[in-house]
This record gives sequence, C-alpha cells and structure tokens, in this order.
Amino acid sequence: MHGVLTDIQDHFGIRDDQGGLLQTAFVLSYMICAPIFGYLGDRYSRRWIMALGVALWSATTLLGSFMDQYGWFLTFRALVGIGEASYSTIAPTIISDLFISDIRSKMLAFFYFAIPVGSGLGYIIGSETAKLMGSWKWALRVTPILGAVAVVLIWLFKEPQRGQSEGSHNLVVTSYREDLKDIVKNPSFMLSTAGFTCVSFVAGALAWWGPTFMHFGIQLQPGNEDVSLSSVAYRFGIVAMLAGLIGVPLGSFLAQRLRPRDPMCDPKICAAGLLVSAPFVYLALVVAKYSSNWTFILVFFAMISLNLCWSIVADILLVRRS
Repeated sequence: MHGVLTDIQDHFGIRDDQGGLLQTAFVLSYMICAPIFGYLGDRYSRRWIMALGVALWSATTLLGSFMDQYGWFLTFRALVGIGEASYSTIAPTIISDLFISDIRSKMLAFFYFAIPVGSGLGYIIGSETAKLMGSWKWALRVTPILGAVAVVLIWLFKEPQRGQSEGSHNLVVTSYREDLKDIVKNPSFMLSTAGFTCVSFVAGALAWWGPTFMHFGIQLQPGNEDVSLSSVAYRFGIVAMLAGLIGVPLGSFLAQRLRPRDPMCDPKICAAGLLVSAPFVYLALVVAKYSSNWTFILVFFAMISLNLCWSIVADILLVRRS
C-alpha cells in the first residue's frame, strides 16, 4: 500500500493529512489490540489466535480494496491493524519456547529480518502489480493470497508448551493487573519499549512517506519531471529489502560476538544504530532534490542502522539468558 499512496489520495481526493490518517488508524488499532492478544496468547491456543488474526488481516485488506468511500477504506485499514497485532505479538513467544540462548537470538533475527525484507518486497510487488493491472487496488489484492498460505502454514505446525525451552512446564497464569505491575517495575522492559517506539516511529515514517517524498524531490531535478511514483517505489523497495537482509542479521551477529566481552552490548548496539541513522535520514531529506542516487544510498544506510535493533530488542524482552 505504501508504494501506491499517491494513487490512493488521488482516488479518494484526500490531502496528505488524511493520507497519513490511514497509517495512524492502523497504528492505533494495532497498539490497542496488541496487549489484548498478548493476554489471550498466555491463556489460549496461540495457533488458533494467529491463524484467525492472519485471516482477518488478509480479509480486511481484500475488502478494503473494494471500498470507494474514504471512511470505509479508513475503517478497513484500522481492522488490518487488529489482524497484524495478533500475529506479531504472539509469534516471538513461540520462537522463545522453541529455542534458547544464542540459538534463540539467531532464530529471532531470522524472524525479524522478514519484516523489512517483506516491506521491501511489498513495494516492489505492489507497485508492479498496480502498474500491470492499471489500478492501485490490485496492489492490495496480492496480500490475501500470501495470507492464505500463511494460515495453512500456521495450522500445520505444532504449538510448543509455554516455557518449554526454559524447562518450565508448570507455569502459573497470573491476573492482568499483576502482569502490568510487574512490567512497570521492570526498567529494562520499560526503557526498551520506549526506545523501540522511536525505532518504529522512524521506520514507519520512512515506509509510509519515503517513496512519496523522494518522488517529489526527484521531480524537482532537471529532466526528471515525468518520473513515476511506481518506479520510485520499486527502487525504494529494493533498498528496503537489501537493508533488511543486511541490517537485521548484522545486529544479531554483533550482539552475539560482543556479549562475551560486554554483557551490556545489546542496548549499546541499539543506541548506536539509532544515533547513526539520524544524520543519514536528515541528509537524505536534504539531498532529495539534488541527487536521486545519493538519496537512495543515504536511505539505505539509515535503514541498515535502524534494522540493527529489531531482533536485539526482542531478545532483550524475551529474556535471552536462561
């Protein structure tokens, strides 16, 4: 959807603020529902919850592509956030129950590198499908096919026992109030969550507005007035995919290599990634109207720096050390 945002705005006749509201609605529903699915995932079948969530995710994406009124399209965009919250909240806990120590770190890196890589592929497939079919709506109609495959794969796997990798088979379910009290008293969790909120904000802003901003910037360059958004989104998708392929495994690799020397290396790597990404993002905004190649290069390094954090933060929150 990110790669066809301008087409969506033209179709509904909406401004940038209303275009941004589409992502805000998604984030708000995701934010509200993620804790709910976390609660349910501790008490009921995680496989069922994930399968139903991905099915909802796919169905609402498909139905949204048939909406011709902005209000209904916005509603279905919010429903997509509910479906995504179910899967992304619960899946890491299953990985945690299957693996331990450095193996867990590697598996989390493998899981989280799929996020930026999948986003990059989304730009490429979405923009090219829309271009091929002559309508931005077809960019949204690819997702349900992949979602159906995901539901089948989720249904085929056997769910591990909670706490299996740690040898804890008799876990006691506590109340939600007790869970919240324990979380608030955990400074590592609270600070990691606050930091990762910043990562998600920057990554989300780049993903949502990056292609559009770069498109406007490139059009200001002499001789590039007729460049299409789909071509910019295609290149942006390749950059995002490569940055994910490099950044997420690199962060996990650095953490595993440095932990024997520095037990506090995990948060330091995340902090360094955020600090390094800031000047790259700023410079990309500045040079967009002068050089498209340099803009893509700067965005590439900014995304690599941001992607260092994905698997490490999950590892911290899931208590890597057994």
